[in-house]
Amino acid sequence: MSGRRQKTQTVLAFPAAPRSEAPTPTGEGTEPPTATRAPERPANTDQLMEEVLERANLKAALQRVKSNKGSPGIDGMTVQQLPGYLTEHWPALRAQLLQGTYQPQPVKRVEIPKPGGQGMRKLGIPTVLDRFLQQAVLQVLQRDWDRTFSPSSYGFRPHRSAHQAVAQAQQYVAEGSGWVVDLDLEKFFDRVNHDKLMGQVAKRISDQRLLRLLRAFLTAGVLADGLVSPTSEGTPQGGPLSPLLSNVVLDALDRELTRRGHRFVRYADDCNIYVRSQRAGQRVMASLTRFITATLKLKVNRAKSAVARPGERTFLGFSFTRPPVPRRRLAPSTVIRLKAKVRGLTRRTRGVSLETMVQQLSIYLRGWRGYFGFCQTPSVLRDLDAWIRRRLRSAVWKQWKQGPTRFTELRRHGVDALLAGTTAGSARGPWRLSHSRAMHLALPKAFFATLGLPELAAGC
Repeated sequence: MSGRRQKTQTVLAFPAAPRSEAPTPTGEGTEPPTATRAPERPANTDQLMEEVLERANLKAALQRVKSNKGSPGIDGMTVQQLPGYLTEHWPALRAQLLQGTYQPQPVKRVEIPKPGGQGMRKLGIPTVLDRFLQQAVLQVLQRDWDRTFSPSSYGFRPHRSAHQAVAQAQQYVAEGSGWVVDLDLEKFFDRVNHDKLMGQVAKRISDQRLLRLLRAFLTAGVLADGLVSPTSEGTPQGGPLSPLLSNVVLDALDRELTRRGHRFVRYADDCNIYVRSQRAGQRVMASLTRFITATLKLKVNRAKSAVARPGERTFLGFSFTRPPVPRRRLAPSTVIRLKAKVRGLTRRTRGVSLETMVQQLSIYLRGWRGYFGFCQTPSVLRDLDAWIRRRLRSAVWKQWKQGPTRFTELRRHGVDALLAGTTAGSARGPWRLSHSRAMHLALPKAFFATLGLPELAAGC
């Protein structure tokens, strides 16, 4: 028993390192909008690697990586295998990190479909060991850097969310900013200039070992189709550090927008600037395009960027109704994606029971409602609820197949004989009959509630 206890302690109790003298942040969040932000570094940033390797920080990083789960990298090591690997190899790994000689492994290329079927998004999956080390670095750097970022930046930051970003954009529209400059950065994560990024990082920290480690993560390479390709630019999406580094890159854009006195909201690479006239918006679009191209060495996607009314554009899946009291509404593309997903899950030829169909659909709908339930147009949600129930009634009608079976099932669900016979003998298709009075009586709203189907409009 004592041997088992000792093994558990070895997995989680990393060797203690000398504590850094870097100051502890005075509070969470960001400075007030009126404060002057500067990327000044703390009094002592040449001992940050020791902070990264502190026992408490490492234990928190390991717990976070384990809770995130995720697939293995190129070495095949799983999250479950990581603690055992650290037990055996941590002293050597720690020495390499302190000496600045640790070399990350290439990331594994994975492609996933973009929302709406607009091509594929390339992800880079680091090994679980590199994810653990990145997480440990992230926790130290984010603690010190987050307070230096703009109050108008909401993406990948503690205690900030997409909902807050949308609400701030809504406030700008309500205050009279009737035009939006919607900037789309083309392949942002793939085109970050490493030298410019590391130059910005070097202004914040002086620990050369940590600087070398960060560059090593950027240039580790990508394994695709059996070949390792070098990475000379970009921050591969998929690692814990990528979001923080993206905020460092775009902090220069935030500062420029603040210097010019613009009202803006940025969530990762999605940036909206709110102005009072179309002409002003066009001037802002032209000048910012020049700034982004010349200074940040990035590219604006002109096809996806525009100066338009806020209600004509999509921001984080939402749009807005017309002033003077703009309300948050679902963007048309959001509704299209929802319906496409529901159609797939309720396809009449799937060959699964209604209970299974509802169970799988409920998982998706709860997650969708958790985010998009933030809209302020409950009538749209109620219409979607009705449409989803109709899809399910249509699938049930198809499963009942023949007239005699349909008659029997309708009677079993409480429909009177005359109406059941008329409906069961109808030559109309499943979609038409799913909207019939008989099907509404047989499978009412309360019936689907007993199966666990969530309502999108619940609480509205």
